[in-house]
Amino acid sequence: MTTPPRRPFPYAEFDGRPATEADLRIPAFLGYGHFTAMQVRDGKVRGLDLHLARLDAANQELFEQPLDGARVRALIRHALEGAGVRDASVRVHGYLPPGDTETTVMVAVRGPARKSAEPHALMSVPYARTVPHIKRPGEFGQTYYARLAARAGFDEALLTLPDGTVTEGAITNVGFWDGTSVVWPDAPCLIGITMALLERELPGAGTESVRRPVTLDGLGAYRSAFLTNSQGIAPVGRIDDTRFTVDEELMKRIGQAYAGARWDTV
Repeated sequence: MTTPPRRPFPYAEFDGRPATEADLRIPAFLGYGHFTAMQVRDGKVRGLDLHLARLDAANQELFEQPLDGARVRALIRHALEGAGVRDASVRVHGYLPPGDTETTVMVAVRGPARKSAEPHALMSVPYARTVPHIKRPGEFGQTYYARLAARAGFDEALLTLPDGTVTEGAITNVGFWDGTSVVWPDAPCLIGITMALLERELPGAGTESVRRPVTLDGLGAYRSAFLTNSQGIAPVGRIDDTRFTVDEELMKRIGQAYAGARWDTV
């Protein structure tokens, strides 16, 4: 099969056809939906089963209908072929336009991305997402606070509850190291696919992974911290005025555990 020429990014398809102006009115005017974001390399994805399960669960909760994994895989493959690429950042969105009876699936394809390995600085902000377990577009609060943090010289906003409980980053999950275990904040948040993969892989790599409450006034109990999202893993250098040591050995272990996750062919 001849590989089609690469199309300009971003490239999008709706239900397996190149996006039209009418199609693009759906995400432009209908904010109610959900999505998952993944990195594709050579037509493969880490944690594909988790992505498909996320899409199906969100679709059933929002629209009261399943979203078939085989259909989603076929649509991703078709969009990658249409874009003429095998390495990409891919987002799969689910919408149910008024009057429709079946979920419209948008697959957006961009260039591949990788998270910077430089230590990140986080600014805590008082914000908690509604229905945080569903990944969805149009998050005004997260974008607002992320931009506020950037203007203040930080790399990311850290979302917290009114009592100072840490939940998640604006577009990341955050993990902490207490010297014996990786600690994930036990609080309402979106369980990202990279976090879920690490929770699955770390015990087999000899590193304990637990969930327990983390508070801003208790950050001093942790030696190191790190961020995860679909683009990868990065160390945290500081949260507000609390500084963390970049534990190279820890980051190596976490990176090896993540690298051990199976790549699944789309």
